[in-house]
Amino acid sequence: MQLADGIRKHGFRKWYERELLQSHAHMTLAFGCLIGIFAAFEAISEGTNAKANALAIVVCTGVGAWAIRRYVRLLSGAEAVANQADCPACGTYARFRLIREVANGPDPGAVCVHCKQCEHEWTIAPL
Repeated sequence: MQLADGIRKHGFRKWYERELLQSHAHMTLAFGCLIGIFAAFEAISEGTNAKANALAIVVCTGVGAWAIRRYVRLLSGAEAVANQADCPACGTYARFRLIREVANGPDPGAVCVHCKQCEHEWTIAPL
């Protein structure tokens, strides 16, 4: 979900929470794939169907690598945005209103926000 759409639909805190939950779900999937790889190696060592277990190893490795990559991307993106959620003027964390999405500029997908406490405007750019 794009940053502006997520903040508009759920608010910043819920968007951030959802991003963290989604990233950790991918980490859990990667851990499950690691267990599948170990189980397939164990089954090969016991002499069961080697071709099926080799296929399981290849599939679990591919899915696990994708899940780890997605985990890191989602987590680092959410953390990068959360680090910019402090108002530069008053220091209030995550109490802002979304003004607009910045379509043109060096950071595609950036959003312009307005502090609810001191009315300062600043831009939050995704990773």
